[in-house]
Amino acid sequence: MKSQILAIATFTATISFSQTALAANSEHIRQLLASKQCQNCDLSGAGLIMADLSNANLKGANLTGANLSRANLSGADLTGADLSGAGLFGVNLSGAKLNGAILIGADLRNTYLVNAELTGVNLNSANLQGAFGIPLQIAKPEEFYAWGVAEAQKGNQQRALEYFNQAIAAKPDFAGAYLARAIARYQLFDRQGAFQDAQIAEKLFTNQNDNDGRQTAQAFIKELQTPQTAKLDRGKPSFMDFLGSLTSVLLQFMPF
Repeated sequence: MKSQILAIATFTATISFSQTALAANSEHIRQLLASKQCQNCDLSGAGLIMADLSNANLKGANLTGANLSRANLSGADLTGADLSGAGLFGVNLSGAKLNGAILIGADLRNTYLVNAELTGVNLNSANLQGAFGIPLQIAKPEEFYAWGVAEAQKGNQQRALEYFNQAIAAKPDFAGAYLARAIARYQLFDRQGAFQDAQIAEKLFTNQNDNDGRQTAQAFIKELQTPQTAKLDRGKPSFMDFLGSLTSVLLQFMPF
């Protein structure tokens, strides 16, 4: 009986605390939605799913733990804002100002970051998987490669190709990324592009004394040089039959 009373009291206290927290932020939330002007506002834990906040002024705002999934923040000014742990899944941040913002542990999956300003942003432990337009300076080449592999695992070869492009742009001698891009192009039936990338990969692997990589690239080149005598199986090309699944090929060159 005592345990029941304690549980009820705890539950009641939790509801009361939540209501108090919501009340503390409700005025700022109304201000933001009405005017899109909420500089230095306390919006911690706010629910702003799918909100239209394009060009909003949120300089220095506290958005820790806020849920902004699929919101429109294009062109918004989030300079110095604290977005630690915020839910930003699918958010449009194209052209947004995020200079000096804190995004520790934020969920940035599938966000749009094209032309976003990200100077001095803290992205420790942030999840950027599937994000569009990630600037080269905020991620390592190895991270772009890993994101490309993840997209390839899901069958999204075009997205994988884009990540491999970024990995190569950030690290021009990244042999594994060239081979991965070659395979992605092969999956997209661009045999000429695949052949060119495979040749570059072979040369880089050779220069880097990576025998496994060199042999894999050579096997791929041999496959590409083999005349197509039958209609290509779009589900599983013959090179994949030879080397195993696409994932296993790419994972063996994961640089970390």
